[in-house]
Amino acid sequence: MRLRQLTGLEREKLEQEYKELMERIAYLRAILADESKVLGIIKDELTIVKKKFADPRRTVISSDDSTFDAEDLIPEEDVVITITNQGYIKRIPLDTYRSQRRGGRGVTAMGTKTEDYVQHLFITTTHHFFLFFTNQGKVYRLKVHEIPEAGRQAKGTAIVNLLYIGGDEKITAVIPVREFDPEQFLFMATTRGQVKKTSLNEYDTSRRDGIIAISLREGDQLVDVKLTNGQEEIILATRGGMAVRFPEEEVRPMGRGTHGVRGITLKHNDEVVDLETVRLDAFLLVVTANGFGKRTPLTEYRSQARGGKGIINIKTTERNGPVVAVKVVKDEEEIMMISAEGIIIRLRAGDISTIGRSTMGVTLMRMDAGDSVVAVAKVYTDDNEE
Repeated sequence: MRLRQLTGLEREKLEQEYKELMERIAYLRAILADESKVLGIIKDELTIVKKKFADPRRTVISSDDSTFDAEDLIPEEDVVITITNQGYIKRIPLDTYRSQRRGGRGVTAMGTKTEDYVQHLFITTTHHFFLFFTNQGKVYRLKVHEIPEAGRQAKGTAIVNLLYIGGDEKITAVIPVREFDPEQFLFMATTRGQVKKTSLNEYDTSRRDGIIAISLREGDQLVDVKLTNGQEEIILATRGGMAVRFPEEEVRPMGRGTHGVRGITLKHNDEVVDLETVRLDAFLLVVTANGFGKRTPLTEYRSQARGGKGIINIKTTERNGPVVAVKVVKDEEEIMMISAEGIIIRLRAGDISTIGRSTMGVTLMRMDAGDSVVAVAKVYTDDNEE
């Protein structure tokens, strides 16, 4: 092909592109100048979309103003919550925890400090609630999934970093609940012998700064809290070696902001140190400040009327010291005793002597001069967890 022929073809192509472009400009200007044409184009495009994507509506248009809950996105799974004596808490998937525990004691695997140990262990789900009660009579609520998950050897997170707890408050009881069932109750006891039973549903609140669990008079403190069915038997034990056992039904349900009623009549300078519920075929373990203790069958503690002076639980003298704690235990369970100097001893309940109520007990832990037992707790082993 000759060069002039090739040049002619290129000119014709440019002229054709120019013509088409001018026609396009004229068409667009006509659309902008006529609203009916704009609406016609929109109609045609929507018709094409309808033909291409027409199917039944999958969403529901509703006037319901319910809010979205982020918890709906959290899968419900079984977990283990451990809380140590010094206030560290962590969450572990249940299968991980079990595989870890088969090889040895959970305390060692947690990497806790020497004087720390697992005081509470709960198998629960990520959608359960935890109620934390403090010595000042307040209760704080936390969802299980809000507790940070940690590895098998981590000690966990300090509870005070998760709750809005005051500087003088100390957690005295932890209760896990799935739902706030009005047929269940929280039974409380204070150092001055007051007891109170309140329906669980009265503690259903989302307040992060805590609510009043029991109204305390000046100088009084909350000792412990138990979740009950309203028909259990209660044991209150005092520092001076007295104890009273009475049916829970003798305490009528009352509101959160009440002081409660008298559970035991205390002698001068005596105070309640522990609250327990009766279990079948169990013993009442008593531990004193100077390291003495004993087990006594619960059958030796007859049921009495609420508010009485109780019966002798252990003879307290200068030799064995005042009562530090009482625990309802069975032979296969274990306890941990810790002294003011940080010395700890772990004992199997079945190895502790079984003797009568009106005795001084036997030596459970030899104390150095100036040292004393400050806390006793049931600890959890592989066998207990299984």
